[in-house]
Amino acid sequence: MERIVTDPNERQWGMFVHLAALATLIGIPLGNVIGPLIIYLIKKDEYEFVNETGKEVLNFQITWTLILIVSALFIIVGIGILLLVGFGIAWLIFVIMGTVAANNGQYYKYPLSFKFFN
Repeated sequence: MERIVTDPNERQWGMFVHLAALATLIGIPLGNVIGPLIIYLIKKDEYEFVNETGKEVLNFQITWTLILIVSALFIIVGIGILLLVGFGIAWLIFVIMGTVAANNGQYYKYPLSFKFFN
């Protein structure tokens, strides 16, 4: 059975953890990792939802940062641009899906994510 978070503040902070990953789109280097990490560290002890969501978001963001770095290296052989565009669009879609789920009080499990934090 899926747990649903009903506290609006807890849901809001869970949503902010997902949204903070978009910091990279405004030019902050590694903002997709640093943004969620800051919110996670500040609110993880206050809200269980932020604790669990934060770990999931950080695992996903670190994994996808590595994927995008490898894709960038493939520019040398000519397929890197296609990989960067494809993975970039998928990354944005997954972040939006996680944000919507958190806003609804649902836990979101990102696909294609290594577990760095349990």
